[in-house]
Amino acid sequence: MSRNTLLLVDDDTSLIELLAMRLEANNYDVLTAHRGTQALQLLQHNAIDLVITDLRMAHMDGFELFENIKKNHVGLPVIMMTAHGSIPDAVDAMQQGFVSFLSKPIQSKALLEAIDNTLKNSKKRDSTVNKQHFHGLIYQSNAMHQVVQHIQALAPSQANILIQGASGTGKEVTANAIHKASNYSSGPFVAINCGAVPAHLLESELFGHKKGAFTGAMQDKVGLVQSANGGTLFLDEIGDMPMDLQVKLLRVLQERSVRPVGGHCEQQIDIRFVSASHKNLQQAVADKEFREDLYYRLNVVSIHLPSLHERPEDIPLLANRFVSRISEGQKIISPQAMTCLLNYQWPGNVRQLQNIIEHAVAFSSSKLITADTIQGAIPDLGQVSFQGLNDAKKQFEYDYIKKVLSLCQGNVAEAAKLAQRNRSDFYKLIKKHQISC
Repeated sequence: MSRNTLLLVDDDTSLIELLAMRLEANNYDVLTAHRGTQALQLLQHNAIDLVITDLRMAHMDGFELFENIKKNHVGLPVIMMTAHGSIPDAVDAMQQGFVSFLSKPIQSKALLEAIDNTLKNSKKRDSTVNKQHFHGLIYQSNAMHQVVQHIQALAPSQANILIQGASGTGKEVTANAIHKASNYSSGPFVAINCGAVPAHLLESELFGHKKGAFTGAMQDKVGLVQSANGGTLFLDEIGDMPMDLQVKLLRVLQERSVRPVGGHCEQQIDIRFVSASHKNLQQAVADKEFREDLYYRLNVVSIHLPSLHERPEDIPLLANRFVSRISEGQKIISPQAMTCLLNYQWPGNVRQLQNIIEHAVAFSSSKLITADTIQGAIPDLGQVSFQGLNDAKKQFEYDYIKKVLSLCQGNVAEAAKLAQRNRSDFYKLIKKHQISC
């Protein structure tokens, strides 16, 4: 059985070393951070099951750290500990969402009980999640694991969700996963691509119409909003919706009712609205191409889908799943062919990967899909060369230094401490990579 990973955050070095020893002796994997910025860096690169943080810390206190965790690591439980224990602190902590509150000096029994109870509750919430597959989402990367955690935390609510990401990243699959994990799962899942329907037909498609409402309206038509009642309506490419229809959609969201074109009666609806766009809707609002009030109605909470090149660990899983499904289990990908897939940057994301696999299955004459077949399916694959180890190390070092400096807001002394290097060595690395502070 895999061990849970805990992150301890406290500027008291001796305390967290002592607590880490106790917890490791109780079969936990433990990571430690002496400041909030270091904790955030560890959270980005590790799968953490529970955070235990001090309240009073320099630069970033426990509440500020928790706000960052709530925003970027949705659903991750956090326990607060403090030497300044008081009833107001405990009440404030619980109201903000901390799962437990421990006063120093920390009693081992109380700490272990709090951890055990928290992890049990998390496992109950996660019991429906199978890493590699969550309601149609196929993954093993931490990037997608965070997306799934986000969905789990948001799905039971009625909040409208905006999914953002590049074309082909799987926005409709994600919307369907939200639906299946939600309280609306017993109702219908209805999807429409707002950019694929001509503007003069979109109103009727969404809201329906009455017979005789306009030329060609030969009979009553039920709109997709009514069809989705009791379930989820997915509005894909919402950024392409004409401005006049945006006004009507806003009214539906506000009133929770819809009136068909040419109709006189309002029909009450109970719908979970999920929308998506590959466009930057905030920029569209600034450019007066999208209504600001509608944007905030749709974007109560948002989910960002990573591009496929940001989640390369998922490429083998996705490729093998597509091959198995398309060939009905008759073909497999050779290791060399898989290397070709891993070397490519995938500008078209998951949709492009699926198309390439369909091409490869169709043109493969044997059971084994070879590298030549993959290369034939991706014309520009030969232009992509795999990065050598030295170049990869240099790129990692450059990205790491930039990230540390960003976390420390350009403070080189703080960045050097966070990187656990002395200041002069860190300056040399900055100069080596020609990074401006």
